Amino acid sequence: MKKKLKIDKEIAGLKTEENLPRHIAIIMDGNGRWAKERMLPRIGGHKAGRESVRAVVRTCAGLGIPILSLYTFSIENWNRPDREVKALMKFLKIVLESEYLELKKNNIRLEAMGRLDMLPDVTRRVLDDAIKKLSGNTGTILNLCLSYSGRAEIIDSVRKIAGDIKSGNLEIEAIDEKLFSGYLYSPQFCDPDLLIRTGGEFRISNFLLWQLAYTEIVVTDLFWPDFREKQLINAIRKYLGRERRFGRIENE
Repeated sequence: MKKKLKIDKEIAGLKTEENLPRHIAIIMDGNGRWAKERMLPRIGGHKAGRESVRAVVRTCAGLGIPILSLYTFSIENWNRPDREVKALMKFLKIVLESEYLELKKNNIRLEAMGRLDMLPDVTRRVLDDAIKKLSGNTGTILNLCLSYSGRAEIIDSVRKIAGDIKSGNLEIEAIDEKLFSGYLYSPQFCDPDLLIRTGGEFRISNFLLWQLAYTEIVVTDLFWPDFREKQLINAIRKYLGRERRFGRIENE
């Protein structure tokens, strides 16, 4: 209980900061390695990571972070063994069904982006149902990146732009960064201010390639199942200690 009270005080202290990130994105890496160290099947690591998701969602809700994007399942993950993919899809369905009340209690709105048509029908129905049921919430947006790839998002955006040019609804000269951003999967979201990657790897793994242009990055060696409120708060504090210049230099 004392540990929880300490975390609550740290959250309360952070809430006074004016420059908290508006959008936090997380690459939840290390589930498989965490399971391997414990001689568990890989799905055991994914199941253990469920509590970490709860922890970061609650903390972001408590801090009033507007958007939390989780790299939940990449397009490349479809190339994993069929048994693991099926287990992950089944697990995702179970989590979406069982976490509804927790999300509702914390006033969380659910969104998802990626090539969602690749999801199994039953998983997609449960996802759409959860999004609909939580659509009236006004707190933190939990954005699940499912069947997602940064390159695929850019390609899909280019296809939509090309279609509008072909149909005469768009002039080539009108294309700029702002217009292109409007064709992305979730153009209503601001770019992430902070990217956190667990598992110690220094790469972005095809995640939000367009949106991460000026995002601050924090990498931790901890595997995702060991990541909790304390680690999220520490990452935010590192973010707050950095000077964001967006390519500019300070006036001397």
